[in-house]
Amino acid sequence: MEEVSNSAPTGYRQSLLVVLVVLTLMLPFISCAALPTVTVNGTPVIGNSTPDSSGTPTLNVWSKVAPGVELRYEDWKSSGDDEDIVTIVRFDLHHVRLSVGYRPSHPLLLSEWMHQDQATAIINGGYFDQQNQATGLVVSNGHVFGSSYTGFGGMLSVDSQGHISLRYLLQHPYDPDEGLQQAIQSVPMLILPSGKRAQFSADAASSRRSVVAMDKQGHLLFIASPSMAFSLDELADLLLKSDLSINVALNLDGGASTGLYLNSVSRHVAIDSFTPLPLVVIVKAI
Repeated sequence: MEEVSNSAPTGYRQSLLVVLVVLTLMLPFISCAALPTVTVNGTPVIGNSTPDSSGTPTLNVWSKVAPGVELRYEDWKSSGDDEDIVTIVRFDLHHVRLSVGYRPSHPLLLSEWMHQDQATAIINGGYFDQQNQATGLVVSNGHVFGSSYTGFGGMLSVDSQGHISLRYLLQHPYDPDEGLQQAIQSVPMLILPSGKRAQFSADAASSRRSVVAMDKQGHLLFIASPSMAFSLDELADLLLKSDLSINVALNLDGGASTGLYLNSVSRHVAIDSFTPLPLVVIVKAI
């Protein structure tokens, strides 16, 4: 941009200052439309899609990236013609271990969490307040923080036997005697157990979105929509009509918190959060 000297007319300098301020304010929203960084064997894939054997980018195809870990991209369109390339990572629970990272005193960008934990995959967690304290219950490596939502929301958890579950808290409330080893809570439920579309009250604002879900075959799914494309109601509708065979789905903290990383020998996906996060869900291959 052209340098403005002190001798420039006052009106010119003021106008340029306004432009600079507007551009600065718009940067987060411009970033929201950016596609995640996706590489295959170190080579960027244009269009955020996985290539077939000929190297041609494709959508709607599961690609095995590690034992028990698959990656897929889908082009989702809402009824209002909003559109985004959605990133989906699917896990066979026999091949992965799940944990919850919680550091309210030292929140990190998701990229920093990924580097620190050397995870196979990582996604942002639930909601937190201005002091970086989770608004719902958190269990990290057996340590319990906060208090459970009652009568609403959902919980992703790991019990003492290593069993991973995703449940609707109205149907299955949290019991402190469960002895959970890992857990996060968030709101709202998007798909209720058995694949029923949840009913909830939310505004119509579109934002970046992240979701944790389980399909009818028992796989765990991380889903991220990195653009400001869908409202929560639109997202629930899209999940229900998708070909992902969703059994239950929980919305995670979206907007600036949305992020999803995947690291394998052949595939790397990077959707970074715009803000430091105190709470994340970590998956490591076993």
